[in-house]
Amino acid sequence: MNFRMKLWVGTGALLSFAGGVALATSPAERPKASSLKTEPLPRHQVPVSKDGNLVVGMCDGQTSLEVKGVKEGESLTREQAQRVSDELMAAWHQKNPDATWDPPPVRRVVAQAAKQPQKQPQPNPPMGTNQPSTGGVVREGGVTAESGGREVRKEAGANIQDGHSYGAFTPRDEAVWAASTQQFVEEGHRVFHDAAAVGGTIAVSCDMCHPDASNTHPETYPKYQVQLGRVALLRDMINWCIENPVRGKPLADGDPRMRAMEAYIYAQRKGVKLEYGKK
Repeated sequence: MNFRMKLWVGTGALLSFAGGVALATSPAERPKASSLKTEPLPRHQVPVSKDGNLVVGMCDGQTSLEVKGVKEGESLTREQAQRVSDELMAAWHQKNPDATWDPPPVRRVVAQAAKQPQKQPQPNPPMGTNQPSTGGVVREGGVTAESGGREVRKEAGANIQDGHSYGAFTPRDEAVWAASTQQFVEEGHRVFHDAAAVGGTIAVSCDMCHPDASNTHPETYPKYQVQLGRVALLRDMINWCIENPVRGKPLADGDPRMRAMEAYIYAQRKGVKLEYGKK
């Protein structure tokens, strides 16, 4: 048997041995597929009305209220939904007299949008006379992340890196970014205050228990939540409230409504230090 043949035989034996070891590994020693997946959120099992009335549960997973005159499957008016939310909150405070509950924030995010002066549109230059927006010379090969960076640096008088994609920006760029962020936050405000937009089915919206996102404390996540029985992110609690008090379907992590509401809730706590895990 030549050397090449010996090499093939040895390699085959080694692979066979490794395969045998893998097959011999007990199931208990292997990671369970379920441990790699996110378990669905538990549901707040509210009592069933003997008269078939609608029963609304609170986000604490314990407090609930029967709405007489409104049958299961029917929707409340916004006025009714607000009264139900107020009664649930009053019941919660009665059960938890020593608990602290923040008042609604004085400011509202949507009122903070800076009003930028509108510039008069400039007439388009003749064909073929357009210049780079940064005022610099475009290098051969097309515009790159560093095109005009040195000129912007000189104009701004700031000590920034030449050629960095976030170094070559102008005051106009910053204004566009700020406006885009504010628009995103305002969309979150809209969804947070609109039961239909968030997917609710009984007219209860997030703001009815959390006016202007009060008592959401995004700076304390991640933290262990008793209702969920596990460590939760802010979006987990948003979905918990959507499924229970709001009676809607949970939103995917990438859902624009979820992302916008997270942005709005965080914006309402601007300036508060991060303190994850705090109850």
